[in-house]
Amino acid sequence: MVQDTRLTETAEEVSQIAFGFMASKALFAGLHIDVFTMLADGPKSSKDISEDAGIPVNRVTTLMTALTSIGLVDREEQEEIYSNSPGADAFLAKGAKYEFGDYLRFQIDKQMYPFLGQLNDVIDGSLDADAIDSYQHWMADPDQALTYCKAQHAGSLGPGRTLARLVDLKNAQTLLDVGGGTGAMSIRLLEAHPKLSATIIDFPNVAEIGWQFISEAGMVDRIRYIPSNALVAEWPKEQDAILMSYLFSGIPGEEVPRLVEYAFNCLAPGGTFMVHDFMVENDRSGPPMAALWQLQHMAFTPAARSVTPGWLRARLLDAGFKDIEENEMIPGLTRLLRARKPE
Repeated sequence: MVQDTRLTETAEEVSQIAFGFMASKALFAGLHIDVFTMLADGPKSSKDISEDAGIPVNRVTTLMTALTSIGLVDREEQEEIYSNSPGADAFLAKGAKYEFGDYLRFQIDKQMYPFLGQLNDVIDGSLDADAIDSYQHWMADPDQALTYCKAQHAGSLGPGRTLARLVDLKNAQTLLDVGGGTGAMSIRLLEAHPKLSATIIDFPNVAEIGWQFISEAGMVDRIRYIPSNALVAEWPKEQDAILMSYLFSGIPGEEVPRLVEYAFNCLAPGGTFMVHDFMVENDRSGPPMAALWQLQHMAFTPAARSVTPGWLRARLLDAGFKDIEENEMIPGLTRLLRARKPE
């Protein structure tokens, strides 16, 4: 039995878990009418918000009451005047340095949230044959790919900056970004290492969208795409570094050992292999966000595996990697494992 995990005891605690989706939807509704950006300029009344958003005041009052109850906004006593919480100001108001509201509004609310509706069918094996059951199936829809890629790019630039601080690629000239999406991670690594160039492998719809971001970053001469499914594409050899970010959580678990071995074979001697993904503790006690994200991915990738650092470390050793290091990337959510191919 895991000793550090607090177990539920009361009906209220069980109810808080069961009704937690309502808090999520309150947050998404606030983002939908852009209320956190409105309040970034200063406190406003329900009437002010109603006029700015163009919605009836009774709906505003009910929504703002919900947002107050979960700590996203504050309400002045005796008056219906609202202001942002520090967290809402920092992360949900447009223009804030670390804002990720669009990521939540588009990718989480519009895409990830609905996928959970098929979780029961995935678990009991009754998923409809036409349902989305892989990234390949999902990204084949141009509209879905566009929505996902815009949100994912915005949500990956911050972690990409962290990655660039953690890894030393000063002697590397070539980077292979497997399943690299719109190139957010590659862009951050190339910004930190002027001699580095990158090859990204991802689906054709994703690559087409990615070129827009790469062009905006001024890196069209340093990044190229192989528009293909990374699970079946032929990878370039003799790479100085290979990155797989958010890849293993979204593919069949049986593919992971094969891809680790393929990465080893495609690296030059002394090359660096980096894996960044949702990972739970080795004892599978949590953390909650990582565990829930792995569950979320299983909702549209039924064959996905819940990965732990220890399990992945064993796969790296099996493939021949040495000097394995581990770091937390996004606290409570993702981890980074780095390894070296012997010279």
